[in-house]
Amino acid sequence: MVARKHGCILNISSMNAYIPLTKIPAYSGAKAAVSNFTQWLATHFAGSGIRANAIAPGFIETPMTASMNQDALQEALKSIPLRRMGKAEDVAAAAAFLASDEAGYITGTVINVDGGFFMR
Repeated sequence: MVARKHGCILNISSMNAYIPLTKIPAYSGAKAAVSNFTQWLATHFAGSGIRANAIAPGFIETPMTASMNQDALQEALKSIPLRRMGKAEDVAAAAAFLASDEAGYITGTVINVDGGFFMR
Protein backbone atom coordinates (compact mmCIF):
# COMPACT_ATOMS: atom_id res chain seq x y z
CA MET A 1 0.00 0.00 0.00
CA VAL A 2 2.81 2.39 0.82
CA ALA A 3 4.48 1.70 -2.54
CA ARG A 4 1.19 2.30 -4.38
CA LYS A 5 0.44 5.38 -2.23
CA HIS A 6 -3.11 4.12 -1.88
CA GLY A 7 -4.90 1.73 0.43
CA CYS A 8 -7.42 1.17 3.15
CA ILE A 9 -6.97 -0.52 6.51
CA LEU A 10 -10.20 -1.67 8.12
CA ASN A 11 -10.20 -2.85 11.72
CA ILE A 12 -13.01 -4.40 13.74
CA SER A 13 -13.65 -2.86 17.13
CA SER A 14 -16.79 -3.34 19.22
CA MET A 15 -19.38 -1.50 21.26
CA ASN A 16 -17.45 -3.05 24.15
CA ALA A 17 -14.73 -0.49 23.40
CA TYR A 18 -17.10 2.20 24.70
CA ILE A 19 -19.46 0.36 27.03
CA PRO A 20 -18.11 -2.83 28.64
CA LEU A 21 -21.01 -5.27 28.36
CA THR A 22 -19.38 -8.41 29.64
CA LYS A 23 -17.45 -9.57 32.65
CA ILE A 24 -14.39 -9.99 30.44
CA PRO A 25 -12.45 -6.74 30.87
CA ALA A 26 -9.60 -7.91 28.65
CA TYR A 27 -11.96 -8.05 25.64
CA SER A 28 -13.30 -4.54 26.27
CA GLY A 29 -9.78 -3.21 26.79
CA ALA A 30 -8.53 -4.91 23.64
CA LYS A 31 -11.36 -3.45 21.55
CA ALA A 32 -10.71 0.02 22.98
CA ALA A 33 -7.09 -0.45 21.94
CA VAL A 34 -8.20 -1.41 18.41
CA SER A 35 -10.15 1.85 18.14
CA ASN A 36 -7.19 3.87 19.42
CA PHE A 37 -4.73 2.00 17.17
CA THR A 38 -6.97 2.76 14.20
CA GLN A 39 -6.61 6.47 14.90
CA TRP A 40 -2.85 6.08 15.26
CA LEU A 41 -2.67 4.23 11.94
CA ALA A 42 -4.72 6.94 10.25
CA THR A 43 -2.34 9.62 11.48
CA HIS A 44 0.81 7.62 10.77
CA PHE A 45 -0.12 6.63 7.21
CA ALA A 46 -2.06 9.73 6.13
CA GLY A 47 0.89 11.12 4.19
CA SER A 48 1.23 7.79 2.37
CA GLY A 49 -2.29 7.91 0.92
CA ILE A 50 -3.48 5.11 3.20
CA ARG A 51 -6.70 5.47 5.16
CA ALA A 52 -7.47 3.58 8.37
CA ASN A 53 -10.93 3.16 9.87
CA ALA A 54 -12.79 0.70 12.06
CA ILE A 55 -16.26 -0.71 12.54
CA ALA A 56 -17.74 -1.20 16.01
CA PRO A 57 -20.58 -3.70 15.79
CA GLY A 58 -23.20 -3.89 18.49
CA PHE A 59 -25.53 -6.86 18.91
CA ILE A 60 -25.41 -8.77 15.62
CA GLU A 61 -27.30 -11.97 14.81
CA THR A 62 -24.66 -14.70 15.03
CA PRO A 63 -24.46 -18.23 16.43
CA MET A 64 -22.95 -16.69 19.59
CA THR A 65 -25.82 -14.26 20.15
CA ALA A 66 -28.33 -17.01 19.30
CA SER A 67 -27.01 -18.95 22.29
CA MET A 68 -27.43 -15.99 24.67
CA ASN A 69 -29.76 -16.20 27.60
CA GLN A 70 -33.07 -15.01 26.13
CA ASP A 71 -33.90 -12.83 29.14
CA ALA A 72 -30.53 -11.08 28.83
CA LEU A 73 -31.05 -10.69 25.10
CA GLN A 74 -34.50 -9.14 25.56
CA GLU A 75 -33.03 -6.75 28.12
CA ALA A 76 -30.28 -5.77 25.67
CA LEU A 77 -32.84 -5.13 22.93
CA LYS A 78 -34.52 -2.55 25.18
CA SER A 79 -31.29 -0.54 24.98
CA ILE A 80 -31.27 -0.49 21.17
CA PRO A 81 -33.40 2.31 19.71
CA LEU A 82 -34.10 0.27 16.55
CA ARG A 83 -35.32 -2.54 18.86
CA ARG A 84 -33.65 -5.29 16.87
CA MET A 85 -30.31 -6.94 16.41
CA GLY A 86 -28.20 -6.20 13.39
CA LYS A 87 -27.38 -8.64 10.63
CA ALA A 88 -24.00 -9.59 9.22
CA GLU A 89 -25.04 -7.73 6.08
CA ASP A 90 -25.22 -4.48 8.09
CA VAL A 91 -21.58 -4.85 9.09
CA ALA A 92 -20.62 -5.88 5.55
CA ALA A 93 -22.28 -2.76 4.12
CA ALA A 94 -20.28 -0.51 6.44
CA ALA A 95 -17.09 -2.37 5.50
CA ALA A 96 -17.81 -2.05 1.78
CA PHE A 97 -18.44 1.67 2.15
CA LEU A 98 -15.28 2.32 4.16
CA ALA A 99 -13.20 0.33 1.67
CA SER A 100 -14.68 2.18 -1.31
CA ASP A 101 -13.38 5.27 -3.05
CA GLU A 102 -16.59 7.02 -1.94
CA ALA A 103 -15.07 7.08 1.55
CA GLY A 104 -11.83 8.57 0.22
CA TYR A 105 -11.88 11.46 2.69
CA ILE A 106 -12.75 9.36 5.74
CA THR A 107 -9.89 8.24 7.93
CA GLY A 108 -9.36 7.69 11.64
CA THR A 109 -13.01 7.07 12.40
CA VAL A 110 -14.91 4.24 14.02
CA ILE A 111 -18.36 3.63 12.55
CA ASN A 112 -20.84 2.18 15.00
CA VAL A 113 -23.11 -0.47 13.50
CA ASP A 114 -25.31 -0.80 16.53
CA GLY A 115 -28.90 0.24 15.85
CA GLY A 116 -28.33 3.32 18.03
CA PHE A 117 -27.15 1.40 21.12
CA PHE A 118 -24.27 3.82 21.74
CA MET A 119 -26.74 6.69 22.21
CA ARG A 120 -28.38 5.07 25.20
